[in-house]
Amino acid sequence: MPTNTLDARGLTLWSVALIVLLGLSAWHPLELDTWAIEVAPVFIVLPLLWLSWRRFPLTPLLYGLIFVHALILMLGGHYTYAKVPLGFWMQDLFGLARNPYDGVGHFAQGFVPAMAARELLLRQTALRPGRWLFVIVVLACGGISALYELIEWGAAVAMGAGADAFLGTQGDPWDTQKDMALAFVGALVAQLLLPRWHDAQLARLTARP
Repeated sequence: MPTNTLDARGLTLWSVALIVLLGLSAWHPLELDTWAIEVAPVFIVLPLLWLSWRRFPLTPLLYGLIFVHALILMLGGHYTYAKVPLGFWMQDLFGLARNPYDGVGHFAQGFVPAMAARELLLRQTALRPGRWLFVIVVLACGGISALYELIEWGAAVAMGAGADAFLGTQGDPWDTQKDMALAFVGALVAQLLLPRWHDAQLARLTARP
């Protein structure tokens, strides 16, 4: 077991904290159906992290980013993205026309998967840090964002007017395009800010004992 990742105790503490916060987010959410859809990735990813922990542990940086992304999803799920109080505070602070918390979520949808894709590609393929890795990661995140928008479209068709809180468009006809653009920006920013930190952790994680 590499020493430069979370040990069993550390992963347990992070998981317990996440489960407690998940429970709090489920306490009287604004719309229960919307909450369930928004936090579904948490229910999927947490077991996968435990199942892969011994055979394929991740860098502490990536574990931390996944935890933060889960918090963003849970907050958005509890209030619905259009009604998150933090978003209203940002709206007032910057004089925006709408609650921008949905944009925070879509930025994270590019930022965090970018580092996950980068880690997987560097460890499982012949790719090395450089232009091709950068481009492939950005395109992968764009694909993830497009897939999510297709899921939202499917939800809108299936749920009709009941999907409004999940979609969170707030009357903006260009909401889908803006969401995908923010995911692209998130992927770009992550790869501009974090590669040195990430590479240092990868080198320690993958070093032979």
